[in-house]
Amino acid sequence: MQLDKLIAFHKTMGDAQRIRIVTLLAAGPKHGGALAGILGITPPTVSHHLSKLKDINIIKDRRDKNTVYYFLNEDVLHYYSEALPKLISNREEEKVTDEKTVEYKKILGNFLSKDGRLKTIPAQRKKKLIILHHLASGLESGRRYEEKEINEFITKFHEDYASIRREFIINAIMFREKGIYELNPKELWASIE
Repeated sequence: MQLDKLIAFHKTMGDAQRIRIVTLLAAGPKHGGALAGILGITPPTVSHHLSKLKDINIIKDRRDKNTVYYFLNEDVLHYYSEALPKLISNREEEKVTDEKTVEYKKILGNFLSKDGRLKTIPAQRKKKLIILHHLASGLESGRRYEEKEINEFITKFHEDYASIRREFIINAIMFREKGIYELNPKELWASIE
């Protein structure tokens, strides 16, 4: 996730009507007319707020004949809501002890060949995260990568680039939007436990 995405989320959610809309959609899907009636505002005003919420991917829509229903995208809402505390919290920052360093090096040695290629993708979550963090450390922070570039980068380590690319996204190591990938700040990466 890029910092500008987090800023856009907080700017958009800094409006009382938008918070009311999100609260109403948390109870279930609604169409624009219903939202306007419940909130006591005009349909164009509701459309404006819905457009802003769609821009940050907090809501999704589905057309049913001539009516558009809006749904809350709860996963994205929770993700952005939890991102700022993670960025500023020292709880996520662990000092890696000598014991952990030895353990990590051992795991890297078990799963990486001498030329740095990944022998196999670990099944155990902790080992997989150690490998993913290691691989991602070779990417540039702040740089935007096209999918082809990410695939080429991953292929240097393992032929199953699709699985590793998916794991980067699932574990919040990278953020993907419209086929463009970017590293998240390390504070947002899934922590190795």
